[in-house]
Amino acid sequence: MIKTTQNHAVAPEETGSISLTNAVAMGTGVMIGAGIFALTGQIAGLAGPLFPLSFVLGAVVTMFSAYSYIVMSNAWPSSGGIAMILIKAYGPGAVAAAASVLMALSMVINESLVARTFATYALRPFGIQDGPLVPAIAVALIVMAYLVNVSGNRSVGLWSVVMSAVKIGGIALFGIAALWASGLENWLVEARFSEDGITGFAASVALSILAFKGFTTITNSGGEITNPRRNVGRTILISISVCVVVYLLVALAVGSALTPGQIQEARDYALAEAAQPVLGQIGFYLTVALAMVATASGLIASVFAVSRMLTMLTEMKMIPHSHFGMSGGIRSHMLIYTVVIAGALTVLFDLGRIASLGAFFYLVMDMVVHWGVWKNLRHRIAARGWVILTALALDAVILVAFMLFKWRSDSTIVIVAFATMLVALLVERLYLGRFVSRDEAIDHSRHQ
Repeated sequence: MIKTTQNHAVAPEETGSISLTNAVAMGTGVMIGAGIFALTGQIAGLAGPLFPLSFVLGAVVTMFSAYSYIVMSNAWPSSGGIAMILIKAYGPGAVAAAASVLMALSMVINESLVARTFATYALRPFGIQDGPLVPAIAVALIVMAYLVNVSGNRSVGLWSVVMSAVKIGGIALFGIAALWASGLENWLVEARFSEDGITGFAASVALSILAFKGFTTITNSGGEITNPRRNVGRTILISISVCVVVYLLVALAVGSALTPGQIQEARDYALAEAAQPVLGQIGFYLTVALAMVATASGLIASVFAVSRMLTMLTEMKMIPHSHFGMSGGIRSHMLIYTVVIAGALTVLFDLGRIASLGAFFYLVMDMVVHWGVWKNLRHRIAARGWVILTALALDAVILVAFMLFKWRSDSTIVIVAFATMLVALLVERLYLGRFVSRDEAIDHSRHQ
């Protein structure tokens, strides 16, 4: 393995411009935006009435997974955190670049998923569930996220704090009120696996993990968090803890208010559907408003993080880049590319399949991170090897279960997912081998 730099991977703009509070708001903003409003119905459809427990298991797997990112971020804080981890573990080659691209793709996929969810909830009061207005509103939200990010880190941080405070408080109140009105009796009576059995439940955990992957937003912005060696790990743990409480509260509320069939039928707007019978029309409209706040803040935070990770890869000459005649620096270009790709996915693709692609990409990338850290870096950073291996094993079990389930129900998406991974690896190997010399890539990484 090529020894990589011991300096920070990128000297970020506005170093230390994101406080601990802002970072927690940014992380929870991404997680809650996707996890509650975009994935609750899909998770319930796979797991059945036991879907609240899927969120709990997803949190357990995520806590183990977060360990690798925390110990690496403590050693080398970076504004392209996951890319930095992969480069430290594998050197600046095709494996690190391809895995970083998979992570970026999963985050862009999440942006399209969240944007479509925003549009679905926004149109629900008008009885519109499909049609051209859904992608049109979703793209408009993506454009707004771009404009907020262009205004700078402090605007992103302030926006994230305000939005996160509103939505966490509002969602918690919704969950408490719904449980108070309906009780747990209905859920306890119905509690069982879906017709897909244990395989369906295990597959649902893959989507639950996807609902928690927003913690990587914190890692990707690590170099811009104040006192990063102390605060990155704290931010990740606080964000995951807050989200698991909110997820479990809301999942129990939805499971108590609706039957499994009703949840599946309203999978794109499950919370709004659950609010109406227990909280009335006012509760319905308030839930719609909360969904719009949550998804908007999640999208803004995700655009912020993925554009910075792509910037680091570009600056290290790990991925190709073209200005296409645009003025400005690489970061501004990556911000534009990120929102353009997210907008295209939002318009062109079915979100159920896109969510599955996101889960495949994230789990594979996560396993690559754990293997690299365990094999090549655990002694250097004094990491606990058994924790990393546990995370790797849990990811592998969930990935295999999800792949087997999807192969039976939609084999095309499994083929597309693994073909995309293979193409990413081959393209990166070709680009780095033909257009960028190995010495040039290494030398460039040492000067970041």
